[in-house]
Amino acid sequence: MGSIPKFAHVVFQTGRLEQMRDWYCDLLEGHAVYQGHGLCFVTFDDEHHRVAFMQPPVPMDPKAPTAAGMHHTAYTFDDLDALLERYTSLKDKGIEPAVPIQHGVTTSLYYRDPDGNFVELQVDNFEAADDATAYMEGEEYDQDPVGVSFSPDLMIAERRSGVPAEQLQTRKWALTTTPDLPNPLTVLTS
Repeated sequence: MGSIPKFAHVVFQTGRLEQMRDWYCDLLEGHAVYQGHGLCFVTFDDEHHRVAFMQPPVPMDPKAPTAAGMHHTAYTFDDLDALLERYTSLKDKGIEPAVPIQHGVTTSLYYRDPDGNFVELQVDNFEAADDATAYMEGEEYDQDPVGVSFSPDLMIAERRSGVPAEQLQTRKWALTTTPDLPNPLTVLTS
């Protein structure tokens, strides 16, 4: 078996380089390592760049919701508290999720960048990958692989009141506390 490649970076073609740079630096708590000649490279970890932007010298058409292509990028956190802390930090900057989703396998917050691309911030709901796979092969996931919406603010309040993360990271909690939220699939496909 050959060596396994590691994800290096994603590059967005944009007509809003500065807006995209600033938004992703806020989202990921990153910084630009280089900008010039219609290019910008951003990092937030040990890699020299993870996100880049390319602004061609021609007008860009907005992305149509029905266009084929990548739907979203996703970034994972070590635990629920770290995800909720980032949510609060972004909310303080006026950046709020388009839709929070309790997938069952992950607890996720979907944001839209200035160009309309979705970005998922998530935490795994299972410690072991085999347990997550078993969940995905189960009946609950098969009946609804997208999941249900939830209130991040309510989740924070309950977490602060001592509710264990493991209890909050379930569809049961989301359905019990916020049963009347809209179907998240309508947001993800618009």
